[in-house]
Amino acid sequence: MSAPAPPDPTAEPPNLLVVLTDDQGAWARGAVTPEFRTPVLDRLAAEGTVLDRFFCASPVCSPARASLLTGRLPSAHGIHDWLRPGAVAPGPQGDLLAGVPTYPELLAGAGYRCAHVGKWHVGSSAAPAPGFEHWYAHRLGGGPYRDAPIWAMDAATGRPEAPARETVEPRYFTDALGDEAVSFLRGHVAAGDARPFLLQIATTAPHDPWTGGNHPEELLALYGDTDFPSVPDPEPHPWLRRDAWAGPLADRRAHLAGYAAAVSGVDRMLGGVLEELGELGLLDSTIVLFLSDNGFSCGHHGIWGKGNGTWPLNFWEDSIRVPFLAWGPGRIAAGRVREDLVSATSLLETLLELAGVPAPPDPLRGGRSVAALLREDGTADGPAPVPGTEVLILDEYGDNRMLRTERWKLVLRRRGPTELYDLSSDPGERHDLSADPGHADVRAALAERLHAAFAPRTTTAADGWELSVSGDGQTGPLDGSVPGPFVPGP
Repeated sequence: MSAPAPPDPTAEPPNLLVVLTDDQGAWARGAVTPEFRTPVLDRLAAEGTVLDRFFCASPVCSPARASLLTGRLPSAHGIHDWLRPGAVAPGPQGDLLAGVPTYPELLAGAGYRCAHVGKWHVGSSAAPAPGFEHWYAHRLGGGPYRDAPIWAMDAATGRPEAPARETVEPRYFTDALGDEAVSFLRGHVAAGDARPFLLQIATTAPHDPWTGGNHPEELLALYGDTDFPSVPDPEPHPWLRRDAWAGPLADRRAHLAGYAAAVSGVDRMLGGVLEELGELGLLDSTIVLFLSDNGFSCGHHGIWGKGNGTWPLNFWEDSIRVPFLAWGPGRIAAGRVREDLVSATSLLETLLELAGVPAPPDPLRGGRSVAALLREDGTADGPAPVPGTEVLILDEYGDNRMLRTERWKLVLRRRGPTELYDLSSDPGERHDLSADPGHADVRAALAERLHAAFAPRTTTAADGWELSVSGDGQTGPLDGSVPGPFVPGP
């Protein structure tokens, strides 16, 4: 009589490990830019699937993160700029996504145990956001890597103390996130909890600061002998906000070394979490997704920064394109690089499909699941396209909106210049065709498509087109409970 077949780990709902970095351009890993030391990310990419053209929904952290959580564009969730400290303090305006379903809420409702460690920055982090049972959170949206501001945590419950108490994290913050993730995993196993889990690790890395002793010497030493020849170093673009980026302009190499060290710190931390998953026997039942909130330039296109690194605010490729790696034995295809255009608004439905959880309908949701592009049992060509359709990537930053197709990119601004690029002949976006009479018809057709695409994904209360967003921060919700609510800019 033959022995019974071993259990198939892919027959049960998978555990989900989502690693979300802060300000990491798609170029900022070793497989793309050889100076960068990211062996763990490179291994995940080689053994999994890379979505090479994955685009954020807004080129700055808070609205981009809210879009990942909800699947909605900012004009349907109401966060349009990075949230200033007053907007993330405990209080009645603390939950800026109240009433909008998020993937942790939906996964928790389907039986997942959800944990968050790290940066939140879509409202107050003084208490766990809906859906999360375990919560270790940064108080703000960024700051120093040493003595980072956090909420004091009750180790017995895995939740912040009540009432919330401010404290600082003495460990290097990226390492602390890895330690807290491992602590959650060990506790989950020790408790005999049979539920699948969602573990979300949200780093502040590689956001600045990059100098001033913020990063361990062993990480900086990885970059002691390079001046980063693969990273562009053109003349500064006229739109660059030089006041904000005086440090990198004065000492490019030191700031690049700090940025790269921060990325390598994330890589090292993730390696430790994966090792722990292996020791606990959870690795084969876990899907790993690695991505960033928005893109970033360290000299690319003549700027340092992201969408608010310039005035007017920008949507250049390095500001909106982010890394996306998926890995999972028997579930995620190995050694595959996809060139499909994919919006970050697809993350919610993708995670739910990978977990086997139906996504409730939401007419305001901007993206649809791309799980078929990731699955081991999918074809190399992915799902068949619907005849006559074209993938549109939509991006917005207040009263600035972008539409990107396979060939064209159009940027419309209520208070600034229009841009039009033919990406097939000008992938570096050097030649603005918006004023070219020979492209007037293209511009008009794309503008019509942009307005038509945003209309069903916008609510009157959250519409960003009439808002004076500067890139200098949002102070609270759009309901009139705070003045502004946007900081005046240039």
